[in-house]
Amino acid sequence: MPIRSVPPLRRAHFLAQLGHESGSLRYTAELASGAAYEGRTDLGNSQPGDGPRFKGRGLIQITGRTNYTNYGNDRGQDYITGRHPDLLATDPHVAADCAGWFWATRHLNELADDDDLLTITKRINGGINGLADRARRLKLAKCLFIP
Repeated sequence: MPIRSVPPLRRAHFLAQLGHESGSLRYTAELASGAAYEGRTDLGNSQPGDGPRFKGRGLIQITGRTNYTNYGNDRGQDYITGRHPDLLATDPHVAADCAGWFWATRHLNELADDDDLLTITKRINGGINGLADRARRLKLAKCLFIP
């Protein structure tokens, strides 16, 4: 779908969330080691080393073996073995694409249409970390897209 046909509120929410998650588009990998995700079966991290191996990557910081597996399955690519998980951070196309994939598979457009920043944040982050920054970024993005 051409960007011009994407409703402005959706664009604003998407850009605000990516801006927060990626540190203003500076980072495509979580700065932390990922050790905090070790053993997190809710993320599919069931094998030793899965926490760091599947830490947040991409512009929306996809996290966990399950998300990497599902993204790879949907794209017909391997993002699980060897150095392939790093591609979510090191390949600019993949870093952007996995963010769009995550957004679409979590049905976040519908929440953006309702201007529901809180629920979008919870679906992306699992909590409300950085909510004030996300709100600030959303306000700025709305200035760009909504007259």
